[in-house]
Amino acid sequence: MTYTDIDKRKKAFIFELDNVLYPEKDYLFQVYYLFASLLEYAELIDAKETTDLMINTYNEEGAAFVFDRLKEKLNVDEKYRGNLNHLLITAKLPLKLLLYKNMLNLLQEIVIDRKKVFIVTNGNPEQQLNKIKQTEWHGLEQYLVAYFAEETMPKPEPDVIDQLLNDHNLQRREILIIENSENDRLCADVCGIDYINANNFL
Repeated sequence: MTYTDIDKRKKAFIFELDNVLYPEKDYLFQVYYLFASLLEYAELIDAKETTDLMINTYNEEGAAFVFDRLKEKLNVDEKYRGNLNHLLITAKLPLKLLLYKNMLNLLQEIVIDRKKVFIVTNGNPEQQLNKIKQTEWHGLEQYLVAYFAEETMPKPEPDVIDQLLNDHNLQRREILIIENSENDRLCADVCGIDYINANNFL
């Protein structure tokens, strides 16, 4: 699917951030690398072994289990959980985050067509802003307006979408949500807004 397949009457596009515009693991794996380096410096625990365990745990069980497996398999002290949580929110990454190529193309076509682009994202606002700041936008950042749903009510609650509509004087029929989660689909349904799964573009 490409931009030309989208209803021309749409005036604004709402994107989630993680796993819609870029792969979330690209952020998390860099944080894991930084945390592993910290542990190696502080506790002489091999950084490669730590990084590999964190990535494997993420891939097999999910992010919520990563620190628990470090405690269990490498005897990492509980006191470091706070360090990991802090890094996950504030990390200065070694490498910029890269947009999915097709999403970059889609954003560029939307902007060239003088339509509006919004990022409406769940999650910790400070962390999500940190991700946005470290993404390579190829000059598109000046056209983006970001809303952090946690500042009102997380999606699928419609509060953040209602605020966006009021702020920018938009009608529901003029908007398309590009989503990749049940939360976003439910939110779009509640708001009466059309949506398309991000995988159609990837």
